[in-house]
Amino acid sequence: MPTFWLSDGQKVGVAFCTGGFSFLIFGLILFFDRALLAMGNILFLIGITLLLGPARTFAFFARKQKWRGSAAFWVGIVLILVRWTLVGFAVECYGIFVLFGEFFKTIASFAYNIPVVGPYLAKALQAAGEKAGANDRAHKDLPV
Repeated sequence: MPTFWLSDGQKVGVAFCTGGFSFLIFGLILFFDRALLAMGNILFLIGITLLLGPARTFAFFARKQKWRGSAAFWVGIVLILVRWTLVGFAVECYGIFVLFGEFFKTIASFAYNIPVVGPYLAKALQAAGEKAGANDRAHKDLPV
């Protein structure tokens, strides 16, 4: 069995992130179920903290270049917790798009090799990355 570079705590963080993503998907399938979306958000945040560590997680959300994304993400979570699930999820999706949008360009380079739809998918991901504010220096200030 191959040895991974993740520590045991990081492996637990990956499991929490996977569980959080699963709860978010189930919450969407069940027409924005508040309890599942809230549990998914909590598990995802715990998983990110275990995966990156508390200092890196704080540095990731506190970057001044991404303050709108961080604010939208946290406001979306709060809106979901106070029973405004549809609005909260939309605001949270915008925050996730702004926070993680710079990775779309990286994904686009891999998507280009997919047969038939790859070039179109790569072009869409490239455009989404540019809309999210990805540029040449965006990866230099990442804490991870």
